[in-house]
Order: sequence, then structure tokens, then C-alpha cells
Amino acid sequence: MREQDADAWDVWGAARAGRKERNAAGAVTWFNWTQWPDHGPDEKVLGDLSGARVLDLGCGSGGNLAHLAALGAEAVGVDISPVQVAKARARRPHLDVRQRTAEEFLTADTYEFEVVYSVFGAAWFTDPAVLLPLVHARLAPGGVYAFSHNPPALSGCYGPQASQMQPPEKGAEPLYVKRWDYEAGTWGELLRQAGFTDVTAEVIAPPEGKRTGTLLVRGVRSA
Repeated sequence: MREQDADAWDVWGAARAGRKERNAAGAVTWFNWTQWPDHGPDEKVLGDLSGARVLDLGCGSGGNLAHLAALGAEAVGVDISPVQVAKARARRPHLDVRQRTAEEFLTADTYEFEVVYSVFGAAWFTDPAVLLPLVHARLAPGGVYAFSHNPPALSGCYGPQASQMQPPEKGAEPLYVKRWDYEAGTWGELLRQAGFTDVTAEVIAPPEGKRTGTLLVRGVRSA
């Protein structure tokens, strides 16, 4: 496991307040693809989930994972951060959450999944040349892979970029992780090259008064 990356994500996770107890509709679990609460599409992007074996890459504190489990999915989450894994297990003790990198889990696991997804998670912070073939190999025929994250911050700055995590201690050195920034069209082509079909890639407009939209990418493993 990349110890420095785990430390960086512990810093990020410890600073996050986590989800509120209920969303605007009064639900205690829900699915959010965007960084804005009560905004954007829901779990229907992933297709029929009842009884489906589902994998969340970079599940964080488990909000989306808990919702899919409540819908009847056989849901598994992986996250590199011990802090985030502990939060997910505290949210719902029965959640199946593993402290692993996405690459470690996908390489070691022998199960097939009907759905693999990532919301501002490992799909953004793992080299797609490594991750996409691993996801494709673990998807059942007809299975769905979908992920979301911010669009590129700067036009023309694509490929691996640095994300900074600042520890709260005074004078502490910042920690850095890599993310992979591409425009929607490039992500679509990367999925097609990895063997996915029915690929869509779009930017979801932000809610009124916000500046940053959310990139949502989806593909299907051929039957």
C-alpha cells in the first residue's frame, strides 16, 4: 500500500464532516454523483441494483455504499484511508469495507461484479492505463462501470496532476497525491480503448450560484 497516499487521504478524511443525517427529501440514505448535495442524477445511472454485486472504488465514509446496500445490492467498498474506512464501518457496521488500494483489490479479488463505480474516488486518483483493464477484467459481461469527479481545473493541463492535502498541524509539510485530469471526450476514448461499449461522458452543470460542474463517465463491458 502506498503509505504516503494513505496518510494524505487520512488528512483529507479527518477534515471532512461527513454526510448529514437526512437529505432534502428526508431520506436517510441516498446516492450523490456530484460534489453538491441534493443535486444531479442518482443510482439509476448504474442500472438494476437489486441483488447485484457492486464495488465502490474509493468509498470514503460509505454514504453511497450504504445506500446501495439498502437497495438490496451486495455492496463492497475499498478505500486506502484507515480514517475513512473507520467512518464507513461506524456508519453501518455491516458494510463490507476493505482497506486496500483499488489496484490491490482488483488484482487479488476473483469475484465478478455487475457494477463498479467511483465517486470522486480511485478512478480519479489512479492511472487509467492501470485501472481500466483491471476494472474491465472484474466486470461481468454486460456490467457497468461509472465514475465522477471534477472536470480539469485548467484547460490544456491534462494527464497526471498534483492534489495537495494540508495537515492541520502548524508548520506541517503538505502531502500530495496524483490525480488524472482529462476532458469528457478523452475519458470516453480511454474507455473504448479498454474494451468498454455504450460509453457516455458528460459534464453535469452545477447548481445555480456554483461554478464547477461534475464530469460523469459510464461504460459497459460487452456481453
